[in-house]
Amino acid sequence: MVKDLSTTLCGVELDNPIIPASGTFGFGEEMSAVYDLDILGSISFKGTTREARFGNPTPRIAECSSGMINSVGLQNPGIDTVISRELPALRERFHKPIIANISGFSLDEYCECCAKIDKEEQVGIIEVNVSCPNVHNGGMAFGTSAESAAEVTRAVKAVTTKPVFIKLSPNVTDIVAIARACEEAGADGLTLINTMLGMRIDIARRRPVIANKMGGFSGRAIFPVAVRMVYQVAQACHIPIIGCGGVATAEDAVEMMMAGASAVQVGAENLRNPYACKEIIEALPQVMERLGIERLSDIIGCVK
Repeated sequence: MVKDLSTTLCGVELDNPIIPASGTFGFGEEMSAVYDLDILGSISFKGTTREARFGNPTPRIAECSSGMINSVGLQNPGIDTVISRELPALRERFHKPIIANISGFSLDEYCECCAKIDKEEQVGIIEVNVSCPNVHNGGMAFGTSAESAAEVTRAVKAVTTKPVFIKLSPNVTDIVAIARACEEAGADGLTLINTMLGMRIDIARRRPVIANKMGGFSGRAIFPVAVRMVYQVAQACHIPIIGCGGVATAEDAVEMMMAGASAVQVGAENLRNPYACKEIIEALPQVMERLGIERLSDIIGCVK
């Protein structure tokens, strides 16, 4: 039973569509001790900013039914350290093109970080995060306005040569309008969705569970929202989509691709089950056999 799991993102060929989502896999160091990372389609590494960030105060994780809320706050060592230390180490563990997830608090920061990472040979795609709900004065502030998202897109495209995917927020009224604005501004692709905004309250202590009060809600509970948004954007735009949000099984990956995604990111499920991506990849041929699918690329956007 040989099935074709391959897919392509703006000329970047992937053996399969399964990609650990940024922020749930670090730079692969810990997971490389669990399984061979080369089975993955690609890796979207931890969101990176110009300066090193410690992140938000603790506690910054809250458990939920079928998901979790996090307010990590883009903790990362900064772009220069990522390039000098993390990427060389990742090259030893993973031997395929990677996705560089870049965040920022200003247009200048986005441009500086993207221009630097654009020069790295192993980086196949630059994923620009305009949708993080866990930081103030940046991230999601750019992603909740079509004009601001387009402005970031144009600025980054002017200083890069590699495909740029804009990662969109679900915390908006009309995600299609923002997706179209990014496409018109030159985006090569889109990633959606990022986490939804959520909150938990400790009823015994009568205060928020998370120090930052609110954070990004992710996990299986948001999957139907993600599928809906991927479908809507795929119907309206003509650039490839990486779908994410609650993906936990091979069936989920197939559903996301039928909605219009060319590849699929797995996020919170990696934190619940470190073998999640491996198990999804291994299960895909059986699911394809059951559904009569020979090539995964044939089902991209098949639902109209």
